[in-house]
Amino acid sequence: MHKPSVVMMGLGYIGLPTAALIASKGLKVTGVDIHKKVVDTINQGKIHIVEPDLDGLVHHVVKKQLLKATLAPVAADVYLIAVPTPFKENNIPDISFVASAVEKIIPVLEKGALVILESTSPVGTTRKMEQLIYSKRPELEGAIYLAYCPERVLPGNIIHELKNNDRAIGGISPISTDKAIEFYSHFVEGELHPTNAKTAEMVKLVENASRDNQIAFANELSIICDKANINVWDMIALANKHPRVNILNPGTGVGGHCIAVDPWFIVAEFPEESGLIRKSRETNNYKTEWVLEKVKNKALAFKLEHKRDAKIACMGLAFKPDIDDLRESPALYVTEQLEKEGFDILKVEPNLENDGTHVLTATDKAITQADFLVFLVAHTDFKNITIPANTPYMDFCGVRNKK
Repeated sequence: MHKPSVVMMGLGYIGLPTAALIASKGLKVTGVDIHKKVVDTINQGKIHIVEPDLDGLVHHVVKKQLLKATLAPVAADVYLIAVPTPFKENNIPDISFVASAVEKIIPVLEKGALVILESTSPVGTTRKMEQLIYSKRPELEGAIYLAYCPERVLPGNIIHELKNNDRAIGGISPISTDKAIEFYSHFVEGELHPTNAKTAEMVKLVENASRDNQIAFANELSIICDKANINVWDMIALANKHPRVNILNPGTGVGGHCIAVDPWFIVAEFPEESGLIRKSRETNNYKTEWVLEKVKNKALAFKLEHKRDAKIACMGLAFKPDIDDLRESPALYVTEQLEKEGFDILKVEPNLENDGTHVLTATDKAITQADFLVFLVAHTDFKNITIPANTPYMDFCGVRNKK
């Protein structure tokens, strides 16, 4: 099978692992990123994110000259777009990063090239990018292929999931779909399911909206149980003994660049039809504010009793356990809001290094210096720490309650 040359636009949490996996199959990959520090780090065979097994893989493929990072794209057979898609005010999707990445590859596109969007996008984005390309390079109309293929990965296990998970692949035409499936077969062992671009785009959004809905149910239960003076963790564990019930564990809220963002893409396009999806998003956002108020009330009660401000250790800043990703993190939001409002905060995040962005406190120091601990993320490091008998704590993620 012919091994195509590949350009990966974006070397973040999805782009870099994907580029490294593709390169490990013997395909030459040029990774493109707008940050020179990222480019330099990768070209040294190192990584700028925390992801198990990725550092060794990147070192290997860079040494083999199968992966090279640059600031600008080059001519290639296949172009993958894996850049962020945030939203603007009022939760309106912002596809400007995707459009910018596509604009950068337009000058080097050649006939027969395959362009694949992996960035989470509103329905219809692939068609918009097709129109953008043809508006600048009309001679390419009908001579290149475009498709959409959303990633399905779990931070902390990305390489395994990139390789083994099924993929929904939708082209703007049947031949584009076929070309994309042929490409993914080089490095994906999961089943490749053909569809059209609009369906593939909606699949990604719906997957995360579904998970958001399930988390919202758990978070709402935690608020109800708190008011009823019921241990929510015990209650959920017992409810899940039912053979057809599988309630998730509640947390500080929902973060990351998928579940906390993607449902809004559906709401923005279908505001009248997406009531449940909107309510789930609002519930999960409210849970974060609820946690913030709980911590503030605890701190004020401490001040009334001890006649001084409490020193609060915020345990965890990442958006989920055992990663360093702070994107849309509810734990980080709670911590920064407390700090802004003048509370005395110790930031604890064992998966980050002190780089000046956040002044971090080591876990062992925090548990001895703080007046009380607030567990916001269920990091493995927090599960077995010994908390002094006279140090109270608040557990919003179940790290100390789970049996």
